[in-house]
Amino acid sequence: MLGSLQTSGRQTIIGNLLLVVCCGFYLAWWVLAFRVNNPIKGIRSGWLLLPAVVAGLAAIILIVSGIMAAKSEQKLIPGYAFIIGGVVAYIIAAVVTVTIFKRQMTSELFLFIGWGALALAEVSALHGSGQLTAAASLIMVVVIIIVVAISLVCYVLFYRLEPPQAFIDGMLPLLLVGLTMVALSVCTLAFPVR
Repeated sequence: MLGSLQTSGRQTIIGNLLLVVCCGFYLAWWVLAFRVNNPIKGIRSGWLLLPAVVAGLAAIILIVSGIMAAKSEQKLIPGYAFIIGGVVAYIIAAVVTVTIFKRQMTSELFLFIGWGALALAEVSALHGSGQLTAAASLIMVVVIIIVVAISLVCYVLFYRLEPPQAFIDGMLPLLLVGLTMVALSVCTLAFPVR
């Protein structure tokens, strides 16, 4: 099935699946380290972050390589626009969450804004190279924007919630990002332009 795709499509799908693995290890760590009863702290749960980081970095490298390798005939947006847009979105989100919502800064804000920019760049490259239909691309863009918005709400609410609700609130973005990457991979396989 992957053999019928361009190299860029194969790279992005493998990268997407590695990002799902990253989310899985991060989620496993979260479940152990932040559970309400008897959380497992330190190295006994922290080791799960090592494979999460390795899978995440490998995913980023493959997805970016796939984006760069895509032969865009109908490029929707230039690649640099996603970098600039991601940086601007991060700065705005950081300022708003700290000054208006009084939320302390943590790495999760950078992670989900960066993921959103990367995922949008991937959709643009796949569509521009004829590997994803316009309809599937539009649906994925809407889904990615919704997941980033939900993640931002979860980020703002986390420290305002009681432990049981905060525990679930912290898991929701990870689950949604993982499911979105699976959906993008399925769309790439099922809805190529040609």
